[in-house]
Amino acid sequence: MQLDIDFVRSSFPAFREPTLEGQAFFENAGGSYTCGAVIDRLTRFYHARKVQPYGPYDASRLGGEEMDEARTRLAALLGVESDELSFGPSTTQNTYVLAQAFRRWMKPGEEIIVTNQDHEANSGPWRRLVEDGIRVREWRMDPETGHLDLADLENLLDENVRLVCFPHCSNVVGEVNDVAAICATAQAAGAFTCVDGVSYAPHGLPNVGDLGADIYLFSAYKTYGPHQGLMVVNRALAEQLPNQGHFFNGGTLYKRFTPAGPDHAQVAACAGIADYNDALYDHHFGHHPAPTVRTQAVHDLMRGHETALLKPLLDYLGAKNAVRLLGPGQAERRAPTVALSLQEPAGPVAARLAQSGIMAGGGDFYAVRALEALGVDPNRGVLRLSFVHYTTAEEVDRLIAALDQHL
Repeated sequence: MQLDIDFVRSSFPAFREPTLEGQAFFENAGGSYTCGAVIDRLTRFYHARKVQPYGPYDASRLGGEEMDEARTRLAALLGVESDELSFGPSTTQNTYVLAQAFRRWMKPGEEIIVTNQDHEANSGPWRRLVEDGIRVREWRMDPETGHLDLADLENLLDENVRLVCFPHCSNVVGEVNDVAAICATAQAAGAFTCVDGVSYAPHGLPNVGDLGADIYLFSAYKTYGPHQGLMVVNRALAEQLPNQGHFFNGGTLYKRFTPAGPDHAQVAACAGIADYNDALYDHHFGHHPAPTVRTQAVHDLMRGHETALLKPLLDYLGAKNAVRLLGPGQAERRAPTVALSLQEPAGPVAARLAQSGIMAGGGDFYAVRALEALGVDPNRGVLRLSFVHYTTAEEVDRLIAALDQHL
């Protein structure tokens, strides 16, 4: 089954927006276009239900029901229980709150493993815990390839390690890490796992239950939704960690790591992500099995389309001596988030590409540690070209032509 790209693009108002006409969007790793289903739900909430939810009157009751619908449907697609999923203002904020919970739960001398492949969101908050006597070890990637070797993790694990934090996919290296194997290895040594899925989830929602991650975080604004951070914390761990919310909310699992009140409208609008996922499934397959089956089928549609488009771009870049591709050169091993180290600062190159209708980014992308580990000067940055399943082959051809002109 091949992805129906015309159907996909019809689901995104951005492709009918006159001010965006003629431009190809290749900075999706920074945030995707929002699907129409999410925009419709957000508009309806602000028009008709923008009151305190869960009250006895209709506007309030319906608003609360939409918030519950978002949590229930997305949790089902992710293969977890509905109260194991919580919403926060961003993944960075969610990780910070989690780190405060671990700070109180862990004993001085116990250890956390982080990587130097991560975005700072799943690295910095954990590293700061050294101020409270918690030790931090670094699982280092290969400085040439950016690869994280599982054997290196095994050498770091011992009875003092309580948590292993790593990305499903780095936002500059692009390689897809074997989450299930890493989680199994860490858990066999008695450690919990925290997986940053921000750079992977836009390419197909994962079955978090099957992956075995104790914590899985990603951002709705990169999975075609509003600006919210979604966080799964499995029950066995969530019930051990100290409550970070109001004391009277401690008995509700999804409120334990939400210190402030949620953005009601944006939480409700997240149900539109499930609407879109289901619409893709219905259009291509025509029936409704279990939610996780829908998730896997849509995931495979997205990944298949993206991999096919990524191959010619990687082939083109592999033939250019003037650029260094970060991460693997095989499309099947990576997400279509392509970071290039150039012979000049990346920002001006991104600006030149914009003149050719290519929307891309240049900078460090909050992956300063990763760039330094790979021998790239963060001040010069990298040119990042990132796309998702709504990108077309014609847009990739335009990108290659523009790179040929401006590199």
